[in-house]
Amino acid sequence: MTLPYTHLTLAERREIYRLRSAQFPVPVIAQRLGRHPSTIYREISRNWMHDEEPLYRGYFHVAADMQARARRQRLGKLSRHPALAVHVIDCLKAAWSPEQIAGRLRVSGALVRISHETIYRFVYGPQGQHLGLYKELPMARRRRRTRYQRKPRGLFIPASNTIEQRPPEIATRTSFGHWEGDLMMFRRELGQHNLTSLVERQSRYTILTRNRDRNSAGVMSGMMEKLQALPAPARQSITFDRGTEFSSYRLLKHKLGIDSYFCKPQAPWQKGTVENTNGRVRRFLSRDADIAALSEETLLDICERLNETPRKCLGYRTPAEVLMSSLDPGLPGLSNPDQRSPGKPWVRGYP
Repeated sequence: MTLPYTHLTLAERREIYRLRSAQFPVPVIAQRLGRHPSTIYREISRNWMHDEEPLYRGYFHVAADMQARARRQRLGKLSRHPALAVHVIDCLKAAWSPEQIAGRLRVSGALVRISHETIYRFVYGPQGQHLGLYKELPMARRRRRTRYQRKPRGLFIPASNTIEQRPPEIATRTSFGHWEGDLMMFRRELGQHNLTSLVERQSRYTILTRNRDRNSAGVMSGMMEKLQALPAPARQSITFDRGTEFSSYRLLKHKLGIDSYFCKPQAPWQKGTVENTNGRVRRFLSRDADIAALSEETLLDICERLNETPRKCLGYRTPAEVLMSSLDPGLPGLSNPDQRSPGKPWVRGYP
């Protein structure tokens, strides 16, 4: 029967210090104390003093006993080390993440090190809640989510809608009417409003629509409202990433007959056209823009500015010209936006 484990006493630590000073090996020290060698190795490693001054660097029985007692207290490490807590709070206010703080302490050779989990527990503990430290975190959540709470993305995507099943003429841009879609997010402090960006792959024609939040049904409704003004050949398919805001993609098929395809996990480059377009939109709408206060007129002006800019990849024609020539093959491309074909479903922002 194994005897119950007992913590090392101050007398035993004094003996370890004496024997180590006499350069006795650890197995001999363990045999004299009646302890397992691993116990002695752990004791020396855990309570070793890492001081810059060589004279105060090493294993000392009194300091080791104090450190061991402090670890057994129910207080957290940041509560036991006020100076370290102040340092963590300063770093959080400087927009450092807990992982960055913990990693920096580790590589800088600090005497006391902590993990990012310790920082999160401090932030969401009584002291951190009193100071409102959650506001300094990257996501600024008032309450911490349970670990593994977030569901994996893409569970709603059947195999028939993955990008591998997309017809090859879409990838080569030889077919017209195939779009890419993405969601553009802005600063959380300004509300939940966001933009859906849609880009036709062949013409690079851009459509922007505003959403109140990331609710999938609302996002899809905004897309359908814009796309239904186009003829059926101009809206054949859309490629999305695996965000849950696109989980209601079946509405596009049911209402407008549009097929939906989804990128592989962690592969937004597979819809690189819309990713590139988002960068162009950011020239006019930075992340600090208040989308809720943005007028529809301004949004349409941005779309027209993008669609009337010549593109090298289009032979320096504009996306509006290429889209019009695709809708009506008899037209080589319009240089004057007032040359609109009669009977076309023209609304501002569409050719």
